[in-house]
Amino acid sequence: MAPWLTVVGIGEDGYKGLGKNARQALLGASRIFGSPRQLDLLPVCLRGERLLWPSPFSLEPLLALRGEPVCVLASGDPMFFGVGASLARQVPGDDMLILPAPSSCSLAAARMGWALQEVVTLSVVARPLAALNAHIFSGVRLLVLSNDGQSPGAIAALLRDRGFGPSRLSVLEHLGGATERRIDAIANDWTDPVIADLNLIAIECIAEPDAPRLSRLAGLPDSAFRHDGQLTKRDVRAITLARLAPTPGELLWDVGAGSGSIGIEWMRAHPSCRALAIEADEGRQQLIEHNRDALGVPGLQLIRGSAPHALAGLERPDAIFIGGGVTREGVLEACWAALKPGGRLVANAVTLQSEMTLMAWREQHGGELTRIHIAQAQPLGDFDTWRQALPITLLDVVKPLDA
Repeated sequence: MAPWLTVVGIGEDGYKGLGKNARQALLGASRIFGSPRQLDLLPVCLRGERLLWPSPFSLEPLLALRGEPVCVLASGDPMFFGVGASLARQVPGDDMLILPAPSSCSLAAARMGWALQEVVTLSVVARPLAALNAHIFSGVRLLVLSNDGQSPGAIAALLRDRGFGPSRLSVLEHLGGATERRIDAIANDWTDPVIADLNLIAIECIAEPDAPRLSRLAGLPDSAFRHDGQLTKRDVRAITLARLAPTPGELLWDVGAGSGSIGIEWMRAHPSCRALAIEADEGRQQLIEHNRDALGVPGLQLIRGSAPHALAGLERPDAIFIGGGVTREGVLEACWAALKPGGRLVANAVTLQSEMTLMAWREQHGGELTRIHIAQAQPLGDFDTWRQALPITLLDVVKPLDA
């Protein structure tokens, strides 16, 4: 049987820009879903009933029509931050046909003369602006789908705050349509002109000479985080994350998160990595909220409470880091029970009591113990000497697949 649902990508040039298959699907549709702007692009001759998406957005009215010839309009490529991806998760492939038009990013890359495969594409449509912070590096080119006409000014301000004021911005309005327009500016010189809500921002990131270097590799400078002293320090953090070994799509529990540094760097490793930061102290919770936004991972979920009680009902993780509270009754046991088979558990200890707890745990469950000694050169009168930080004992254990 032919698919009952057709998703039609439509550009700013409207119905005249559609191919033969898209036009035939619209002509034969009994109902057509879309936004007001998209539906207004259709000619009056189409007989299908025109339906606006409900607010709040829901696919239920559409899914209830399963079996009828239905069309959905999407801007450009439906699979690029579009409704096509949402539908593909609920509608079998044999029931749906997707007919894409050029995406706004394809059109923007053509206007800018940029190779699309070398550009980072992002969206701030109903998404936190702070997520851009994880992608701003000198020399990187970004294409950002705007939420509205205020987005370009907000992004220019964010670039200035990050030390990227010299970055070049090009705001592209109504790409592919009769009213297409381009506005070029430097972030430092942005004057907040009136911008259409339908726009995309092309950014060539250029850093000030003194802008902080915030690599995606583990071990950000300690100064990148606000903290109250409870912070896994840079070198130990890099060693810890190397053992946690984040890979795309995995979930971490950062237990006793402190300032959230481990969970934040875990999420910076790949856009699809996720983390839950479990922290009971209210002041540190505020630090986590600041740090996650400043370092570009606003999706880090803060769990307010203490382990083991706060762990109940949480999604099972692929990896767990315990930075504090290993001696608290039931913490290691609860974490181990929740950890997925094949998952990694890494715990750090500073005190003799917590070290003894990890040694006893290793006797029962295996794993490796590593002692970390870090010393830094510091002045001693007219000379320099080594100042030894407190040694760290690190437990690294993998849960058996049959556990």
